[in-house]
Amino acid sequence: MELELDRTQLNGFETVLDTTVCHEETLEAIVPDAYPDIRTVCDTEGIVLLKRKEAQDGRAECAGSVQAVILYLPDGADGLRRMDVTLPFTCGVDHTGITSKCGVMVMPYLQAIETRLLNPRKVLVRVNLSIQFQVCAPVSTTVCGGVLEPENAGVQQMSERYETCVIACIQEKPFPYSDEVTLPGSKPEAECLLKNRAALRCGEAKVIGNKLIFKGDARVQLLYRSTEGGLCTAEFEIPFSQIMEISGAGEEATCEIQMVLTDLDCALEEGNGGRTFRITMGLLAQAAVRDMRTIDMLTDVYSTSYDLTGETQVYTLNQLLDHGEKEQTIREILETGTLAREVFDAYATISGVTQNWEGERLTLSADVQVTVLYQTEEGGYTSAVRSIPVSCPLELPHTGVCSCWCSCTSPVYATPTSGGIEVRLPVCFRYTAQEGHKVPSVTAVRLNEDAPRDHSALPSIVLRMVGPGERLWDIAKAYGTTTCDIMQANALEEDAIPEGQLLLIPRKR
Repeated sequence: MELELDRTQLNGFETVLDTTVCHEETLEAIVPDAYPDIRTVCDTEGIVLLKRKEAQDGRAECAGSVQAVILYLPDGADGLRRMDVTLPFTCGVDHTGITSKCGVMVMPYLQAIETRLLNPRKVLVRVNLSIQFQVCAPVSTTVCGGVLEPENAGVQQMSERYETCVIACIQEKPFPYSDEVTLPGSKPEAECLLKNRAALRCGEAKVIGNKLIFKGDARVQLLYRSTEGGLCTAEFEIPFSQIMEISGAGEEATCEIQMVLTDLDCALEEGNGGRTFRITMGLLAQAAVRDMRTIDMLTDVYSTSYDLTGETQVYTLNQLLDHGEKEQTIREILETGTLAREVFDAYATISGVTQNWEGERLTLSADVQVTVLYQTEEGGYTSAVRSIPVSCPLELPHTGVCSCWCSCTSPVYATPTSGGIEVRLPVCFRYTAQEGHKVPSVTAVRLNEDAPRDHSALPSIVLRMVGPGERLWDIAKAYGTTTCDIMQANALEEDAIPEGQLLLIPRKR
């Protein structure tokens, strides 16, 4: 006879893939007829826009584009000019655990971009991307907390309480943002926009009921030519606040939100004295919500009245070790060879994060490529580029598993100095570390009513010494009695017994 068990259903997601894929795109672009010939390419910057991501059976894929802005000096004229190039990309990763029901979080990083002049009317643009895929599959697990009505068959059971951290929800929300920003009075009026960029940051996230409320900001930087002919920069902090529908998580849940650009456009408004810009953005918020669940698991069972067999299964319960963010500051000198008269623009691109374990220390590492656009002593325009490694140590058990992301949280500070250009910038590592514990649990119990246990052949009283690591439960099970009977026979007030103690084991009647 199969006994009825108290079963609990655990629904959530498990990570089946967390990896970074490198991808390269190249494009030959013709200079538009209305543009002058290119004499020298001074700088190229790209913005990654994510357009699509999806999970298929055996594969996760994303697609988007890199909006590249080339700043160059024209042949036979002065002043920097702008040329726009769009490089579409599609990238994917294969894994047997991926199905169409999986949730996919994608973080694309622009590692490097360069432009090579083929002739005055043609350029070759090359971009290197690192794209981080985190794929989570829905799972439904049944755990048994105990036998229903155990007293009917003399069933003795041990149920233990555990906590496990589960990914309760994978959700996303796209949303647009549009606003006008005005140059402060200390900035000269703009004649034309040369470049723009936006860094996204989510600073606060909270679950209330079935809503995930998150807030953050987009730091938009502009490089423009003033009406006086000089190059100027401006920075604006644009806040956003959104509500996302979620399910299956409590209000103490831990929320990870990754923000990605899906569109970015900035234009100088006409008729406003060169002081107002219209900024339009498309943003995608990707959320992984982790929640703590408390569950009772049936870990052992026997009967004092009948032969009993049980089936067990090993479950993996995840414990949240640590989560948060750490900021590392880079301070380096970019050697230029010649004296830099003035710095006009500085920015950074970041590769995907790598991990290295050494004992109980996990080191997160990334390569930060810093680019500085400056004016030489002779009055020309050029850029200096340098790749700088940055690392972040964490104290974690080697058995842990860590998911991590990296971003530059503030504008790059750059100033001319002897021997080159000094740059300073903060790099933020965001991480979530967890550890899996194996717990065996009973999943089915069968009782043989045709084979009752015969206690008549056993002595009425047994003296038994407690061995190393033995529990009262183990002794009671071995002699077909109960822990309660042993405690009563030995006047014990609790089931914790010291090693070497002599116990009186009564026969079960």
